[in-house]
Amino acid sequence: MSSTTLSTRTGIDWTRAQAFAQAEREAFTRANPTSAALAERANQHLLFGVPLHWMRDWGTPFALHVAQASGAQVTDVDGHRRVDFCLGDTGAMFGHSPEPVARALAHQATRGFTTMLASEDAAVVGEQLAQRFGLPFWQFAMSATDANRYIVRWIRAATGRSKILVFNGCYHGTIEDVFVDLVDGQPVQRNSLLGQVHDLTQHTVVVEFNDLAALDAALAAGDVACVLAEPVMTNIGMVLPAPGFWEQAQTIIRRHGALLVMDETHTISTGPGGYAHAHGLTPDALVLGKPVGGGVPCAVYGMSAELAARAVRAKQEAPPGHSGIGTTLTGNMLAMAAMRAALTEVMTDAAYTHMLGLAEQLAEGLRQTIARHALPWCVTQVGARIEFQFTPTPPTNGSEADRILDGELEHIIHLGLLNRGVMITPFHNMMLISPHTQAADVEQLLAALDQVLSCIT
Repeated sequence: MSSTTLSTRTGIDWTRAQAFAQAEREAFTRANPTSAALAERANQHLLFGVPLHWMRDWGTPFALHVAQASGAQVTDVDGHRRVDFCLGDTGAMFGHSPEPVARALAHQATRGFTTMLASEDAAVVGEQLAQRFGLPFWQFAMSATDANRYIVRWIRAATGRSKILVFNGCYHGTIEDVFVDLVDGQPVQRNSLLGQVHDLTQHTVVVEFNDLAALDAALAAGDVACVLAEPVMTNIGMVLPAPGFWEQAQTIIRRHGALLVMDETHTISTGPGGYAHAHGLTPDALVLGKPVGGGVPCAVYGMSAELAARAVRAKQEAPPGHSGIGTTLTGNMLAMAAMRAALTEVMTDAAYTHMLGLAEQLAEGLRQTIARHALPWCVTQVGARIEFQFTPTPPTNGSEADRILDGELEHIIHLGLLNRGVMITPFHNMMLISPHTQAADVEQLLAALDQVLSCIT
């Protein structure tokens, strides 16, 4: 066992924790026979027995199968109803099947799914996005991965520069360019990336988050087209920007002629206009996926007027043929109807007022629960997104965040919560508050966590 693992388990009785985990696996198996049968059936024809291999990441003996999801609750095929703080890892951040989106989809379903033509909804969505995020021009994609890929292509074409810069430990979906890490200070292609044959380090620069000097040095050559970043790192565990970091970083980026792309797919938890708007930041482009359509597959990316003009000029000057940007289902009518409903009726100021207030209650309750068990853990919050981390003080960069990850301990806690009627995100210890989450749900989560911690400390 590494010294890092030992440090994450300070205060944990590991012998008790392992015995608890075995008992919880047995309890899960007894309580979920229908899921077990479906998992066996799915194993015959689905790779890893699930539609996406991530669905096996819950720490359960077999995949849990859902029957329905509504609001902030999920009901599995064995009839167990669980309070959901995972919310599709942000895809359902505004609740499962929000009524305005469901109504819009039902209406559109009889009027066409996809035509590769524009609709009135598209114009309304563009107006809503421009007003909300302060960027005047927008395009669409089927996922945040594609939106990130497309905006990087547009910026490379517009600037004539080939490189991008990302922060160590970042995640921007499965756009290949970002899977470069710092190992002993050197950029290395992430070894978990399957099937990658081109050397990503030739066109991707990586530095630590919150390191202004490294950012300045990395951009000095003048060959970086854009910095692609979440304003708060979220996928390696949450890493907050140091005070003043983004204000200074923007100055450095622009001094070197690079552009700033902010991926707000997770940090839309901050408020109606995302983290950038809430903190007065002015990115050149912005990406938002998952929740913008209420959980329907779609994503958006916006540009400043200057970048849009350069992108249009690059397209006009390019040879005729496929641009490599977009698919025939991009901007389909179902997705546009969902986004219109989500932006106008779901992602409202009132919804955020509820979410942010309840998130504060959850964060404080977590701190009290952790303190009651004398564990050296911290709680990090970005609006309606909260996470407890196995360290006394929050990490300041991706390397620090990576060192405090303990997947085995996480799975023990998460399985214990599942068996007590509560779901949190299966990787790390992340929770989301939706407009449908109630104070009683928060109390149920805190009580369940208290019970789990009592069994492993």
